[in-house]
Amino acid sequence: MTLPKILCFSGSTRSGSINVRLLDAAVDELASLDCEVTRISLEDYPMPVYNGDLEERDGVPENAVKLAKLMSEHDGYLITCPEYNGSLPALMKNTIDWMTRVPADQATPFAGKVAAIGACSPGGMGGIAMLYHLREILVRLGSLVVSEQVAVGNGFNAFDENDELTDQRSGQFLKAAAKSLATKAALLKV
Repeated sequence: MTLPKILCFSGSTRSGSINVRLLDAAVDELASLDCEVTRISLEDYPMPVYNGDLEERDGVPENAVKLAKLMSEHDGYLITCPEYNGSLPALMKNTIDWMTRVPADQATPFAGKVAAIGACSPGGMGGIAMLYHLREILVRLGSLVVSEQVAVGNGFNAFDENDELTDQRSGQFLKAAAKSLATKAALLKV
């Protein structure tokens, strides 16, 4: 059986981001489950703020097409993302919006894909409000978002010097989300 291909990225590109640290922990977990993991940064795919007039004049940005095609080549994806004002940050929403503008005959980044989501927050709630919004968007776009998710609170104290989660419960949630994603993505390959 071929290994499931999983694309992993964060909705944060900030240096030292706790969501990037969570992403790295998730990548390690998926690799231990024999997944073929591709980890990227959205910083490598800059896009202008979505504007219909801009799209009409210049078309879909090349980076949106590249990212949509990359997602299309994978069986599933894992996103970690910060919560801004109870929802998604502009980078994540803008990236999703542009990728949905890529014609379906060129790429299908969301439809028929399996996804897992996670968040890390300095506050105690762990970005749970953002996870609700992200899940709703991804499901609307045709992805199967696994029910297991991870929301890590008190994020500035959530990792040890090896970037492993210090809270056992958060670690169990991460393992469960990664396992569910790997299992369901593997079924797509059958």
